[in-house]
Amino acid sequence: MDDESLMGAALEEAHRAREAEEVPIGAVVAVDGEIVGRGFNQPISSGDPTAHAELVAIREAARRVGNYRLSGARLCVTIEPCLMCVGALVHARIATLVFGAAEPKSGAVISTVRGGELPGHNHRFEVVAGVREAECRALMQMFFEGRRGRT
Repeated sequence: MDDESLMGAALEEAHRAREAEEVPIGAVVAVDGEIVGRGFNQPISSGDPTAHAELVAIREAARRVGNYRLSGARLCVTIEPCLMCVGALVHARIATLVFGAAEPKSGAVISTVRGGELPGHNHRFEVVAGVREAECRALMQMFFEGRRGRT
């Protein structure tokens, strides 16, 4: 699967998050071109502050491949990951991160810090940014505009 197709699958997950009234972020993990993990944001519904889309997808992928080290994997997520999720990418040995839109307030890949480049990490990952960026950004903007309209 190419990055556009992976982002399409991540966007499907983001729509699932929106339907669950969670922040609409979705993620998928692919190994050898096959999706092995899917996730959408669910900290509210699960009562788990770590249930970000990336972590949900990484957990599923690790279970499916039978190893927490996902060497060679591509993680595709609709929005730039936070620092917690960047740490998970490092520990899971994700090879490539693909994301759609930057997150200027809490993104920890290019926006607030370059978390993947912090000293002391024993793993680095490649970054591909801006895949289907406008769609990813629009989904977030519509969600938050809708929430502001309800208050």
